[in-house]
Amino acid sequence: MIVTVTPNAALDKTIQVPSMQIGMRHRGARGLVAPGGKGINVARALRIMQEPVIATGLKGGETGSRIVRELTLEGILNDFVTIEGESRSSTVLVDPTSGRQTEIIENGPSVTTAELERLLERLEYLARDAYAVVLAGSLPRDVPEGWYAEAAKVVRRAGAQIVLDSEGDPLRQGVVAEPHLVAPNQREAEELVGHEFSGDADVVDALDEIADMGARNVLITTETGVAALLREGGQVRRFRVRAPRIDVLSTVGAGDALLAGYLSSRLRGGSPEEALLHGVACGTASTLLAGAGMYDPREAKRQLADTKLLELSLR
Repeated sequence: MIVTVTPNAALDKTIQVPSMQIGMRHRGARGLVAPGGKGINVARALRIMQEPVIATGLKGGETGSRIVRELTLEGILNDFVTIEGESRSSTVLVDPTSGRQTEIIENGPSVTTAELERLLERLEYLARDAYAVVLAGSLPRDVPEGWYAEAAKVVRRAGAQIVLDSEGDPLRQGVVAEPHLVAPNQREAEELVGHEFSGDADVVDALDEIADMGARNVLITTETGVAALLREGGQVRRFRVRAPRIDVLSTVGAGDALLAGYLSSRLRGGSPEEALLHGVACGTASTLLAGAGMYDPREAKRQLADTKLLELSLR
């Protein structure tokens, strides 16, 4: 199975607000409320793919209890550690007329050392039967920025693949722990390597920079698709995959659906090319729906036909 870890889980509310203007009164469409956070979004997409997945992390207060209730109603197996603090909420305002979105995200709860220890113990138990463990999202308050690196050691001892998808210092310190795969978006990758990308060449160069930091495999998601550095059969291979142009409703969670699609294909024995194409098709399909990690598998199949892969020349 695949285990996803969301230390900073949230209850997300997505509202469609046509022609939204700051400072004006609007009537939004009925809001969609669902558990969120990168790890949960990946778990949701994997559940749609009918992959064996279990979501874990930290949950606290009534918000945390609702997160668990909603996950159970979605059919997502979960095993969260209860904390004293209140889990966070977030609101996403989507303007379907312009495709723009505004995210309002609360700070996460304060977490104690004892609560973190319980999460590591839970993770050690779950990782024993896992193909991969996805360490994803931001960290709550008072959590050391090197926590993902510490969690990676626990996962490695259990024998599962380590997948890391975070940002800032948690990502920077986690990459040094040599995860099997890191999957930042372009903004997160720019922050990691220390400079902005001015074109495709910069994105491809960043793959090697991040691999040199410790990551075995690298996916960088961009507005147009994904760039990848993958180690396969003793070779280092680099790819660019371009998604088809479509009218986007919301990009929230698109990268999480992409990562889930990639992992699902690899879990089932798919080649690197097949996994990348499947991942980008799932990510593209998810932009047509409100709700992070949501997508229609039939739409993903349609998008797959227009998704283009190019293997880059060896260096």
